[in-house]
Amino acid sequence: MASKKLRIRKEIKVGALFIIAIAIMVWGIMYLQGIEIFKEKRVIYAVYDRVNGLVASNPVTIQGMKVGQVKALSFAPDSSRRIIVELFLSNTTYAIPKNSIARIFSADLMGSKQIEIIPGDSPDYIKSGDTLMARTEATLGEEVNQQLAPLKRKAENLISSIDTLATIIQAVLNKNTQASLVEAIEHIKEAIQNITHMTYNADTLVTQQRTNIARIIINLESVSKNLKNNNDKINNILENFSDVSDSLAQLQIPATFNKLNNAVVNLNQIIDKINRGEGSIGLLVNDTTLYFEVEKAARDLNLLLEDIKANPKKYVKLSIF
Repeated sequence: MASKKLRIRKEIKVGALFIIAIAIMVWGIMYLQGIEIFKEKRVIYAVYDRVNGLVASNPVTIQGMKVGQVKALSFAPDSSRRIIVELFLSNTTYAIPKNSIARIFSADLMGSKQIEIIPGDSPDYIKSGDTLMARTEATLGEEVNQQLAPLKRKAENLISSIDTLATIIQAVLNKNTQASLVEAIEHIKEAIQNITHMTYNADTLVTQQRTNIARIIINLESVSKNLKNNNDKINNILENFSDVSDSLAQLQIPATFNKLNNAVVNLNQIIDKINRGEGSIGLLVNDTTLYFEVEKAARDLNLLLEDIKANPKKYVKLSIF
């Protein structure tokens, strides 16, 4: 009887030790996972469209400090196909504003995921069971694609330029094109030679005419000096021109031109009458007989005057008593 009781006590001790060992093992596993059993915890949620490889036990941090871990992930019960992430917060002393954001990001180049809680500025704070706003950072592949996208476009443009260059090179390698290119190069050489020759001639001309150019510059300076010295006289001349212009503006030029036009018309009428033989002048101009008679009378008168000068006694008789 005594041995039976002793055996039962041993079994109880072994069972108790086994239970304690299991409890210690579970506690150790949970401790290694960051779950502190005997510490007050908060459970909050975040809902994501995608989690980019986030798994249970991934750390939850605030400003780089670990405050908990991911407890579980599950699909939403509705048809939205969104993912509900349950977060265990072991640090209950940090007050988290309600408008804080739970952001999934890559913690290293290997793509290990974490959730960072970005504190908001709300005066109200979350309680256990509340849901935070969610945000998912682009994956490493997406970031690489975003960085490589401009390079890809540049590479495509470069390939297109290379294709164009290859086409041009093929065209240049064509015999006809080569002949045209050689001819164009020869023309360019000739043009360069002509330009060089023209430049040389221009330099020579400038050198030869340097004295004349200097003289011209001196003359221009002299003219400029004279103009400066006679500035008052020039101003007076300009003022006189202005006065003359004003006087001309005051003249009744249209009336004067009308009178002149009338005089020209009358003169034309007189000339027309003379041409038709009207009046004495017209007869004199157009009738040759009258012209000759007048000429004969003038000639006779001239002879008479000469005879009077030569023989005055013949025409003048003086008697004294």
